[in-house]
Amino acid sequence: MSQRVAIVTGGSLGIGHAVVKKLQDLNYRVFNLDIHPSELGEYRHCDVSDVTAVKQTIQTIVTETQRVDALVSNAGKHLSANIEQTDEDTLDAMFALNVKGAYAAIQAVLPAMKAANSGSIVLVASDQAFVGKRNSFAYNLTKASLASIAKTTALDYAPFNIRANAVCPGTIETPLFHNAIDKYCARSGANKQDIVSEEAALQPLGRLGQPEEVAALTAFLLSDEASFITGSLQAIDGGYTAQ
Repeated sequence: MSQRVAIVTGGSLGIGHAVVKKLQDLNYRVFNLDIHPSELGEYRHCDVSDVTAVKQTIQTIVTETQRVDALVSNAGKHLSANIEQTDEDTLDAMFALNVKGAYAAIQAVLPAMKAANSGSIVLVASDQAFVGKRNSFAYNLTKASLASIAKTTALDYAPFNIRANAVCPGTIETPLFHNAIDKYCARSGANKQDIVSEEAALQPLGRLGQPEEVAALTAFLLSDEASFITGSLQAIDGGYTAQ
């Protein structure tokens, strides 16, 4: 019963996978909610865009463990499109996964955290919580929404000693990043290595970020060492938004 319990949404790939591994290394019991199977952590098949499924899955975990110490709301997808190119169904699907998935997961863990008078929530937002980017209407919208959720949740649940923060990664070398580059190259005929090099050069530190770096920041925010940090948006973007 002394082992801390963490729930990570979208923990099978990229940043989520790195977070699951980091928390396991720190001796958390980690549950991964994802549609993609993973041997890392305790995998639970869950479509995070389905509010009912998220709540039922987390309730099962709470019943089994009798506690939830940490939630990392990471599940999400990217879309390169401006507002004219984004139809209503696409917008709804983006919002369902990127925002309503976080809403459902937070709602589901709060009763256990309130009962324990303790808990930490980290939402994986984006540097697009701070800045706009071209051809990123729906993605930018959802990531800015997650930043808002972090701030309002922090204020509403501070009396219960529950903290909420958002990590805001910049360009991180993940499957999501490579998929976006592949789609762009397929449309434009550009050379992938040239585009990856250009993306790296856009960062003041001159390179892409790595999932493990975001995982380290996330683990810190979940830890007791960050006990006076709540409602914050933590940029981890190689200096991009400082420009």
